[in-house]
Order: sequence, then C-alpha cells, then structure tokens
Amino acid sequence: MTITLYNTLTRQKETFVPLEEGKVKMYVCGPTVYNYIHIGNARPAIVYDTVRNYLEYRGYDVQYVSNFTDVDDKLIRAADELGEDVPTISERFIKAYFEDVGALGCKKADLHPRVTENMDAIIDFVQELIKKGYAYESDGDVYFKTRAFEGYGKLSQQSIDELRSGARIRVGEKKEDALDFALWKAAKDGEISWDAPWGKGRPGWHIECSAMVKKYLGEQIDIHAGGQDLTFPHHENEIAQSEALTGKTFAKYWLHNGYINIDNEKMSKSLGNFVLVHDIIKKHDPQLLRFFMLSVHYRHPINYSEELLENTKNAFNRLKTAYSNLLHRLNSSTNLTADDDEWLKKIEEHRTAFEEAMDDDFNTANAISILFELAKHANYYLQEDNTADKVINAFIEMFDRIASVLGLTMGEQELLDQDVEELIEKRNEARRNRDFALSDQIRDQLKSMNIILEDTAQGTRWKRGE
Repeated sequence: MTITLYNTLTRQKETFVPLEEGKVKMYVCGPTVYNYIHIGNARPAIVYDTVRNYLEYRGYDVQYVSNFTDVDDKLIRAADELGEDVPTISERFIKAYFEDVGALGCKKADLHPRVTENMDAIIDFVQELIKKGYAYESDGDVYFKTRAFEGYGKLSQQSIDELRSGARIRVGEKKEDALDFALWKAAKDGEISWDAPWGKGRPGWHIECSAMVKKYLGEQIDIHAGGQDLTFPHHENEIAQSEALTGKTFAKYWLHNGYINIDNEKMSKSLGNFVLVHDIIKKHDPQLLRFFMLSVHYRHPINYSEELLENTKNAFNRLKTAYSNLLHRLNSSTNLTADDDEWLKKIEEHRTAFEEAMDDDFNTANAISILFELAKHANYYLQEDNTADKVINAFIEMFDRIASVLGLTMGEQELLDQDVEELIEKRNEARRNRDFALSDQIRDQLKSMNIILEDTAQGTRWKRGE
C-alpha cells in the first residue's frame, strides 16, 4: 500500500514519494505567541502531529520542524498594552503553548525555532535576494519584487493580473509595486529592533519561515503544512522567496487544514466567538478535544459548539468503555474457544482497514470509524461464554496500535507521584505569578485524574481519591 495525499499546489491527490527514500522533511507553520492559542491554532497542531505519527508508523524517519513567531506587530501591540517587553510576553505564551498542546497529546517538534534566535539567517536570506535582483531597499524597508518571480500565484492559483486588481499601497509603505511585500521593516521609535545593512528593524512575517526552513531542513522539503488561511499570502510568498533564492522547488507537497466555525459562524475576535484552548480544557478532558478534531477529515471545515463537544464525549466514552471492559476481562478467561483463529483474523482486518483509511490522505474520520468497529466486535466477543486471553490481548493491542497513531489514550492515565509533585509546583508558581487561570486549570486537571489538593498554611498537600 502507498500513501496518497492531497497537494494544494496541484489541487489533486498524489502518491507520496519523499525526496529521499525513507526520510521526510516536514515544516509546519507555528503560532504567533502573543496570547493563549485558540482552537484554530489547535487544529493544525493536532492534525500534523497525527500526520507525523502515521508517517513514523509507516516506517519513515520524520524530521519535524515548527516555528514560533516571537516578534511581529501583534506582539508589539500586546507589549504596549500590557506594559511589558516583547521577549517577556513571547516567553510566557510559548510556555503556555507547550502546556496546552501537550495536554492535547501533541508531541514536541524536533525543533521549535524562534524568529528572534534566527536573525542572522533571515538577514543573510534577504541580502541574497537583493543581490539576485529579487528585492530592493526603500528608506530602511526591504521589499520583494513580486513580478520578478515568474511563478507567483501558483499555490493559490491566482494570476498576477487578478492579484494586482485588489492590491493597494498603504500609507507609509514605500514600495515600487502594490504587489511587492515586506521582507524587512524599518524600526519605529521605541520598537524592538535588530541591526541590518539597511538600518535597524525587524523581519516581515513571510521571510522568517523561508529562512528557517533553509537553515534547519535545507533548500527543499517534502511537506509544508498549515491552516487554509495561510495559503495566500503567507505560503505563496514563502514559495516566491525560497524558489527565487535557490532556483529549486521549495516544497514538494503542501497540506492545508480547513477552517473552524463557532456555532456555524466563522471564528473571529470581532464577532466575540474566539474560543481559547486554555479555557476549553479547564472544562473538558483535553483528549476529547483531540478526538473531536480528528473526527472530521482535516481538509474539511469543523463546526464547534459545546453541544457538539458533549455529543462527541458520549461517543468517545463508548470507545473507552469497550477498552476498559477488555482490560477487566483479561486474565479471567477460560482460554477455551474454538473460534480463536477466526477472531484473530477479524481483529487483524481492522489494522488493514485503518491503514487504508490513513493512506487515503490521512483520513482520521474513517480511522476513528474503524475504532468503533473494533469496539463493536470486542463487545460481541465479550458476550461469548468462553473467551481467550489471547484474543482479548489482540483486541487491546489493536486498540493501542490505532489509538497511539491518533494520539488518543483509551485507558485512564495514572500519574506517578513525581508527576503530581511537578504539576503542584507549576500550580504554585502560577499562583505566585497571579496567573489564577493556569492555577485553576492545573487543579482541575489533577482533579480529573482523581488527585485531591488541599492548600494549607504549610503548603499544598495532595492525596489520591477513593
């Protein structure tokens, strides 16, 4: 069997053939760290973590890089509003990001580069584009000559003329063409800045990913991924910058996950329907949110509501109950059944069906349906008078195999004493920092795992519930 995936660049499914046999270079655009992440940020984190899991399951050596944008206009505005500096804010929300996506079952990337730690690479990249005639300096700003790159618009499938009709030069911009975009922005008074050949300033948004891909993964990669909203202009501009510099195809495959709506309306701050992961996982098992996200194919839009999440909870609990029943029956079977081989064959068919679903453009919705089929057959089997540990173990192993790729945990997670102490220390630190939302989140997390906290004058004590 081979993996096929939908390539945004060609608008069709293609057989996945990496640049180097057995290896995958994968880059996923990460968040701008000026606030807690919303569920729109959580979706790519979950989706592409699952894609990486499956590629590794299929035997690929995956080099996975996802960046942090830790300086830009949003961070500068947040710093002004809060009376803090940009590094302090970015550090706080990078830490919060790891806590939130970690709770969602996402593994860390192999590398999480930050813009501020890669300024030399970004400046060198811009300099090379100027030397090649693809960029120009204008009063401290540097712009990319969009019309100089012949393939501009190929990812979003728009022509230069179509793009030109909607382009405008905003007040303060000193570019030659309305289509040109900023590679470097001259610093305003009081703004965070770095020295460059064109004067003090900071990178434009698009250049950071091109520079970090080149530095950490090389001039060509297999998969570049992110949300659908990044297709244009962010990813389009990345292609232009990178291919103008190297003359090579930047990314072979482009994956984009669909939008999230809230109660059937597009999520936006202006509508006041902005939902933070930080808040959701205070009220719900983080695994439930992951299950909810994966229950829809990654390219399709998702509609989120509390009611839908509750419905998903009932479905998820059915799977966990089936798994729990298997564990409960294990080691208490009579080990006398004439249908062992038939049941073992049936269980193995679920593995094949799961792989067929995931090979078809990482169809997690169909993969989850395979889990329900597995649970149904497990329930049927447990109703038999004579059951065998061998078959029960095979059911459990198949549950674990599929769930681990999806990043789901079927059984209850048992916290070790050391894990509890570390979480309590994080909670104490949050309370010292007056971050009561995080403090409450950790308390609720521990409570959901049957850990009871008691705050005393001598410190926080804990015990396991009965």
